[in-house]
Amino acid sequence: MFDKARLQLAEKVAASGVRNRQVLEAIATVPRHAFIDHALDARAYEDSALPIGHQQTISKPSVVARMVELLMRPKKDLGKVLEIGTGCGYQAAILSLVAQEVYSIERIKPLHEQARAKLRPFRIPNLRLVYGDGIRGLPQAAPFDGIILAAAGLGIPDPLLDQLAIGGRLVAPVAKNEEEQQLVVVERVSSQRYQRTVLEEVFFVPLQSGIV
Repeated sequence: MFDKARLQLAEKVAASGVRNRQVLEAIATVPRHAFIDHALDARAYEDSALPIGHQQTISKPSVVARMVELLMRPKKDLGKVLEIGTGCGYQAAILSLVAQEVYSIERIKPLHEQARAKLRPFRIPNLRLVYGDGIRGLPQAAPFDGIILAAAGLGIPDPLLDQLAIGGRLVAPVAKNEEEQQLVVVERVSSQRYQRTVLEEVFFVPLQSGIV
């Protein structure tokens, strides 16, 4: 029923500038309607953010694809990835198709449980969901080749930078002030050195600490 809509969405995402074939195939594969409320089914394959409850949203598919593409390095497989902010689980499902191993942390218990329920039918073997404070990362599974944040803080938490593998990339929205956010890519060049690139303006929910 939604097969054609998924392919059309992948075409829209490609038109937005995403070029990575693996990422576009993942967008064309993962059924976005399975991760949102049934009342929003008619809007599932729009390139727009949609509410998922608890004052959180499922990001625009083009933004998800853009951030996942930025995690990937040319001619190098994406190994272990950490996602901060599972939300409804859609981005985690996309990541599971392009990375060898995915860990995803959610701080809001009902959302964590909802994502677990939505992802269960897909039986994804390389995805682990964790209920916890994403700002602390997941030291027991570090280092990560990629870290992706689905919420914007005023800076990038130090524990996440520490848990990034040398040569790894972190992609995050970072708030300049209350109104403006920018997409930032941080590459760990050595144990003490990080290279930071600031890209386009974006809009995400705020990054918060603690669990609820």
